[in-house]
Amino acid sequence: MLELFPALIERMSVVITLAFVLTRSQSFRRLLQDKANLKQKILLILIFGLLGILGSYTGIPIQGALANSRVIAPLVGGLFGGPAVGLAAGFIAGAHRYFLGGFTAFSCGLSTTVEGFLGGLVSLRYRQKKLPWQVAFLTGFSAEVLQMLIILALSRPLDAAWSLVKIIGLPMILVNATGIALAVVIIQNVLHEQEIAGAIQAQKALKIADRTLPFLRQGLNEVSAQETAAIILEATEVEAVAITAGEEILAHLGAGYDHHRPGQKALTAATREALATGQIRIAQTPQEIGCHYPGCPLKAAVVVPLQSRGRVIGTLKLYHTRCNAIGPLDLELAAGLGHLFSTQLELAELDRQEKLLTRAEIRALQAQINPHFLFNALNTIMAVCRTEPDNARRLLGYLGDFFRRNLQHPEQTVTLATEIEHVRSYLAIEKARFGPRLEVEIDVEPAAGRYLLPALTLQPLVENAVKHGILPKKEGGKVTITAKEVGDKAVVRVEDDGVGINLAKATRLLEENNPTNNNLGLRNVHDRLRLLYGPVSGLKIYLKPNGGTIVEFSLPKLSQESLKEVIAS
Repeated sequence: MLELFPALIERMSVVITLAFVLTRSQSFRRLLQDKANLKQKILLILIFGLLGILGSYTGIPIQGALANSRVIAPLVGGLFGGPAVGLAAGFIAGAHRYFLGGFTAFSCGLSTTVEGFLGGLVSLRYRQKKLPWQVAFLTGFSAEVLQMLIILALSRPLDAAWSLVKIIGLPMILVNATGIALAVVIIQNVLHEQEIAGAIQAQKALKIADRTLPFLRQGLNEVSAQETAAIILEATEVEAVAITAGEEILAHLGAGYDHHRPGQKALTAATREALATGQIRIAQTPQEIGCHYPGCPLKAAVVVPLQSRGRVIGTLKLYHTRCNAIGPLDLELAAGLGHLFSTQLELAELDRQEKLLTRAEIRALQAQINPHFLFNALNTIMAVCRTEPDNARRLLGYLGDFFRRNLQHPEQTVTLATEIEHVRSYLAIEKARFGPRLEVEIDVEPAAGRYLLPALTLQPLVENAVKHGILPKKEGGKVTITAKEVGDKAVVRVEDDGVGINLAKATRLLEENNPTNNNLGLRNVHDRLRLLYGPVSGLKIYLKPNGGTIVEFSLPKLSQESLKEVIAS
């Protein structure tokens, strides 16, 4: 019995070595991570089954039977692959053992199948956590004890079976249980190393994504692509990095830069395939890369499609100058970068669309000028043309100045003092219409007059005061415009002593999506201020105790460049 130990240990070491080799297989790792598809599981069942068969062929003949390491592979397959893998692999190895013949043929074939299934049952308890080597040893120990009991129960003659078990029982139980425990430890250590390497690659991808974020949030263009490619080339061990928009090369740094130039169409077939299919393309040879330039140094590549809003907009390509150099870690890094870059580019597109929408809203609000003002102003000027030609010329000047300023771009910024001049032009025309019924007072502190604001902010408020406050009042009234610097802001107020407004109506005037809101002037300015300075900004409306309305807003102290940035963003 003792002389069996060295021989069984030697045969067990062969299986352990093969277990280590298996860990280099991507399919095997996917199975252990519950990611294997049906085809891969069938492949692994065959591998474990064939390893079990190898265990039979390397067995040591003893009294018409075999002392062997057949059970190690099916049971380990069950421990990592589950009951189906263990049962199927055990059946393959067991069926083979049955056809080898001998008085233990059936019992050994059956026990191998049962042991593989037993390993699968144990795996169910440890599917979401690490399997301790002690559990693996006890599982193998129990399985081999079960095999000896099955031999005693089913093999005949019984005295031959008992004689065999006395010789092979203890060596096979201890050696195979130890082999199963070692196989589990080796496989788990290799997988743990793989997880660490994967975590390092994921961390590297996140660091690269963080550095490239300021560039890719500008969108996919030659500048952002060049900066991004330079960062990747510096942070990784690849020999070349390329980024395309569609088939157009935006950046190519590293090996092959002399003929893969920005502005050209992509020269490689792998790039075109990735664009067409939307799938990652791995090329391990120059032929698979498909560059037809003579002497191209690029020998292996991984091409990752970049996507935005469900469509492929370009590719990220990592190159090596050695064949078969794209390994699992390269693939993981490239896939991670592709996903992160796609997210960044999609956010950039959303930012761009939001800016376009905001500017469109501002232009739409700016365009909401009451056409009746133009008709009334022209009628007023026509009325005084014959009797007061000098006054008519003056009013035409005011009207021209008024509309010239209305044609300014919404992005243009002006000082409050300039905006007040625009309001003076408007009020001059209105005073010509209504005469003594309209009084105007303007009081703007010099410091407040230097504050900046978007063009055409104040005039709609003054028009609202005249139209809805003063004119409905029979005897007319007064509009007062004041601006004072208070701390680090300028407080601008348009006040009238007209008919006033109830607070409920004032609130409804500023409500979004209010179909009854026909006061475009107040809503225009309110929305523009909120769009530019945030949702907490906007107009404040107060009622005067003796009748009339006050509309107020504040301007932050911003430089010309700062305000342009606010408007542009």
